[in-house]
Amino acid sequence: MDTSPVTCRTLEDYYHVESNTLERQYKDVLSGYRTWSEFDHADEWLVFPDNVGKNMAIDETSLSNGEIYTILTNRDRHGRERCLAAVVRGTRSEDVINALEHIPEDILGTVEEVLWTCPIQCVRLSDGAFRMQRG
Repeated sequence: MDTSPVTCRTLEDYYHVESNTLERQYKDVLSGYRTWSEFDHADEWLVFPDNVGKNMAIDETSLSNGEIYTILTNRDRHGRERCLAAVVRGTRSEDVINALEHIPEDILGTVEEVLWTCPIQCVRLSDGAFRMQRG
């Protein structure tokens, strides 16, 4: 289950186990989810500093139940592996800046271009998070 996309429901039929119990055991014990270092803030924001590159994009998206998230992606990865640099619940610039402050300055300093595809409120991010030369 760690390396391939297999659901507990699939394993229920094959191994004759109760899928709900297996799901609970996997989440609470086997996966290490409760001891994950990002657990405390994962419902609000996640950052992946290793995925930051020279050309970034900020956009908003609705993933489920009308919740809107701000997404920072590495445009050089073209949507492939290691594309996601940050995901923040909501669109408030203060929340996004707070999350991006967890990316080291030397890594943020490598950003040369940010494509803004979301409303004007994102412009505040350029002053608060990215210190780039304006052309």
